[in-house]
Amino acid sequence: MREIVNGLLLRDNQVLLVRRSRQRSAYPGLWSFAGGHVEGDETLSGALVRELGEELGIVPLEFRLLSVLVDTTVPTLVRYHMFAVTHWQGEPALRGDEHSEMTWVSIEAASLVRDLALDSYRPLLQRCRTLK
Repeated sequence: MREIVNGLLLRDNQVLLVRRSRQRSAYPGLWSFAGGHVEGDETLSGALVRELGEELGIVPLEFRLLSVLVDTTVPTLVRYHMFAVTHWQGEPALRGDEHSEMTWVSIEAASLVRDLALDSYRPLLQRCRTLK
């Protein structure tokens, strides 16, 4: 099973969505959250810090695990560790070519986006509405 971490950056009742680049093998062109594969002996927290630094140029300071989602629609099962990130150092900006765009949207609007990578994001986003 592949292990993935994702950070839902939350501020002012908004969440940061990133569009996966069209050349990505999984979910190309769909909206998702920054994150990536847990490598070797890396902890989930360590992977989250590394991935958000690589993809957005930020350092997450306060975060907590919201949920673990399992994707059974792919040949190798994938487990997504979804973290709410409420404080970070730096201003998010796309780095590299994994994502083609990013946008801050209200949590309510994010749950209605048609082209989310996973439908299981929708109930997770609804839960984020109550986070402080």
